[in-house]
Amino acid sequence: MRDRLRAVREAIARSCDAVGRDPAGVTLVAVSKTFPADAIREAYDLGVRDFGENRLPEAQDKIDRLPRDLVSDCTWHFIGKLQSRKVRAAAELFDVFHTLESDSQLREFAKLERKRDALVEVNIAEEPQKAGVLPWDLDEFLAQALYCERVRVRGLMAMGPALDDEEAMRPFFRRLRLLSERLSEGAWLSMGMSSDFGAAIQEGSTHVRIGSALFGERR
Repeated sequence: MRDRLRAVREAIARSCDAVGRDPAGVTLVAVSKTFPADAIREAYDLGVRDFGENRLPEAQDKIDRLPRDLVSDCTWHFIGKLQSRKVRAAAELFDVFHTLESDSQLREFAKLERKRDALVEVNIAEEPQKAGVLPWDLDEFLAQALYCERVRVRGLMAMGPALDDEEAMRPFFRRLRLLSERLSEGAWLSMGMSSDFGAAIQEGSTHVRIGSALFGERR
């Protein structure tokens, strides 16, 4: 993992240099889904502090197996589909939610005792089988989210279509960046994964979600 992490960080630095960005402005979210708690501990020992999970039971099991001081020293990102009825339980574990997309989620967040950071998921390619707010509905949803006192809207997130060509993803990343101008300066952009994070960074991503490039191929 040490070599893979070094390679990822070097790739992040090259992508930033290509467009005059500071690599410190890009957060590496290590997507640890399907990998055991020991893999998280190894990444932590190498300096990783942001971890992404997409299944609540799996995350709970792994977090329970990790030392308390390690857990509290990390930022935990929920990157999977968030069912409204599980918002309260997820809020006990996670600090940042990347998949805010519905009124029912907002109603459950409103019941929490303290605020959570969240990104609005945008269905950037307008794919009917995918979750997320459609681009033309974004302004209305953002207005609703900003009224929720227990949600701090930090920016936008997108999955994008499953394309093999990194350059083919670039227009979708650019579109999300342009949509983010509806938010305040410094808005977060969660876009880019192991196969395409270079183009995502060049188009403005602040959070790249890296799984296989860091942990290896999933079993």
